[in-house]
Amino acid sequence: LWPSLKTQFLVVFPHVRCSVLELPQLVDGLQVDDGKVVFVAGDMMNFIPPADALLLKFILHDWGDEDCIRILKRCKEAISTREPKGKLIIIDTVIDSAASKQTLEAQLLMDLSMMVLLTGKEREEDQWSRMFMDAGFTRYKINPILGPRSLIEVYP
Repeated sequence: LWPSLKTQFLVVFPHVRCSVLELPQLVDGLQVDDGKVVFVAGDMMNFIPPADALLLKFILHDWGDEDCIRILKRCKEAISTREPKGKLIIIDTVIDSAASKQTLEAQLLMDLSMMVLLTGKEREEDQWSRMFMDAGFTRYKINPILGPRSLIEVYP
């Protein structure tokens, strides 16, 4: 997923430089020759480098609430060091209990998969909101983009 997202992002925002935070064992030996992307070795549970904006794509549904709040706090620290303060962009599932029966069933099956395979889960808007507030964010906006997928903007 990363190469296609990077390509699309750099077409829309050619002046932007991207940093990808990844575990050290995954970054070793990676090189990108376009000068627009830098791979940074690290662990999001401990530190996220300062940035104007952060993007988490299908990351938080892999984690339980406590770990998500920890990650979100690191994100808030990273975007709050700049003036004006930045924002966090999340692409993830937001379960809509008002969705069609078929869509709701698909969302709940994905939720079950997250619980069985990892410690994570799919979340409804009130669950997302609670995590954002617990991590110290002040507001957010959810924009549905495709089925259960949403683009969530979160602000310090």
